[in-house]
Amino acid sequence: MTIYKEIFGKPVKVVSSDPVNEAEGQVWYNSTLGSFRSVVAGGAWSSSAPLSTARFNLAGFGIQTASLAVGGDTPPQTNVTEEYNGSGWTSSGNYVTSIKNFAGAGTQTAGLAFGGNPGYITTSAEYNGSSWTTGNALPAGRAFHGASGIQTAGLGYSGYRGGAGALTTSEEYDGTNWTSGGTLGTARYVVHSTQGLQTASFVAGGLVSPSTVRTQVEEYDGSSWSEVNDLPAGSYAQAGAGTLTSGLIAGGSSTAPPNVISTSLEYDGTNWSATPSLATARKSMGGAGASNSSAVVFGGATPSSTGATEEYNFTANTVTAGAWASGGNLSTARYSLAGAGTQTAGLAWCGRASPIYNVTEEYDGSSWSSGGTYPVSGNDVGGTGTQTAGLGVAGLNPPSLPNPPTMTTVGEYDGSSWTAGGSYPASRWQVGVAGIQTAAIAAGGASYPTTLQTESKEYNGSAWTAGNAMNNARGFYGATGTQTASLATAGRSGPPTEATTTNVEEYDGTNWTAGGAYLIPIKENRGQSGTQTASMCYGGATDPGATKTVFSSNYDGSSWSTASSLPTATNNHAGAGEAPSSQGLAFGGGNPGTGTSAATYEFTGETTSLNYKNISSS
Repeated sequence: MTIYKEIFGKPVKVVSSDPVNEAEGQVWYNSTLGSFRSVVAGGAWSSSAPLSTARFNLAGFGIQTASLAVGGDTPPQTNVTEEYNGSGWTSSGNYVTSIKNFAGAGTQTAGLAFGGNPGYITTSAEYNGSSWTTGNALPAGRAFHGASGIQTAGLGYSGYRGGAGALTTSEEYDGTNWTSGGTLGTARYVVHSTQGLQTASFVAGGLVSPSTVRTQVEEYDGSSWSEVNDLPAGSYAQAGAGTLTSGLIAGGSSTAPPNVISTSLEYDGTNWSATPSLATARKSMGGAGASNSSAVVFGGATPSSTGATEEYNFTANTVTAGAWASGGNLSTARYSLAGAGTQTAGLAWCGRASPIYNVTEEYDGSSWSSGGTYPVSGNDVGGTGTQTAGLGVAGLNPPSLPNPPTMTTVGEYDGSSWTAGGSYPASRWQVGVAGIQTAAIAAGGASYPTTLQTESKEYNGSAWTAGNAMNNARGFYGATGTQTASLATAGRSGPPTEATTTNVEEYDGTNWTAGGAYLIPIKENRGQSGTQTASMCYGGATDPGATKTVFSSNYDGSSWSTASSLPTATNNHAGAGEAPSSQGLAFGGGNPGTGTSAATYEFTGETTSLNYKNISSS
């Protein structure tokens, strides 16, 4: 019998643990597991950060690491455009009209979109990586159609037009004008788009009528359509990706009236084969991707509108997306608390429910334990530093409503007890604080009850000195970074003080300047971690009525992109850690109208590992 050594010229390695740098197909014997092992490529869908705007019946195109989501139904129809960078979504220039049931093709920096509803319009538009401009009109309006190609060689096919019904027509775009293309053999609508070419594309499935689902597949060679192998089962409203010889469709519906399915199929130019299913069954979503081994789908209807994003990869690596998971609960449920430290050495103090607390708790990565009590009971205390060198600034004390006094108290923590630090120069609450115990920056906040401030103060471990003012008054905002490179994110803005904002500012140790706007208006978003150029902000309230959110977003020093959502909506919480790159921590939160939380959530950044498999003789 042929043996491994005769084939490869060396014996099987015997190791006690799996190696971390083996190539696909190499074999070793793991003596600890008692098994022959290898690295095997495989396909899998994994969750990624959601769209900022949940929607269906949208257009999508590009590749997995640079794709575009345009328009769609929220409902109603929208003109919102978002760009995907392979990990999250960021806002871009709006489409030329609010639109749904349309299609797009091309790249993230040279895109094309056309047709759609309401009205089966003839509009087409081109995207340059930041904004849309209207192009020449289609010869006739259509909706529920597909698209492929590039901005200067685009293709639109099938679809529906009122009065005409399901269409067999296709049209080609040369970067300026639209002309008639080949006629399909089968009329159909509610079809997918792909990254195929104007001269090499395909369409699979679709509807003939509200009660008839297609299985037929047709390919286009630049002049004519021809029928090829059918789908294994009829479907429509799928997301599409890839090319004529490396295509992918996912999700959609298989019945009329519509259901939603999670089925995913790949196409090699001849045959269809099943891949792992989507995690979220849905229809009418957007899709993008260069091949059937690297694709992304987003949005859709479950049947309710969703912003969910999933990536498909066929690789020897197992990719685990960054995500939040539950940690150990606080011993004392509370909101408007202060936080500092890291995921494995976190610090929580003060806050309120009923009564106002001076309680401190320490987190070791799995559970909270009691620490030294803060000098005063307070809520809305600003916090920064570490578990062994924490800093608390100002706040409200005592709980004498309706006019509780703000305070100038500063507390310093040494890992076991709090001592008084240099008093804050002004009596404030809602102040944002960044930096360390001996080099901090505090800014904004309010003098009770409603007057928001722009002032900033620097702390050297014993005394405060005035810094330059912020450009915008704010309170209850996210703050992170250092004394010479800090970030102030959104928060309450006034008047009125209960209003939300998207305004972001950066501090360089001297001046405050505008940063990239937050993706949604937010306040009470004091869960923030990371640095000025790599930050994550999570949770908060989205309106003056303090509606809590699960929304999270990452900042790269210039713009924000969506991140993994919190497991539960929260506001008035605290945060710590180094997210988005590695670890983050969110804890506490709530308000009088929605209750008080003791929940703790831990964030772990994306990881990649080899896909190990046991080898058997069967």
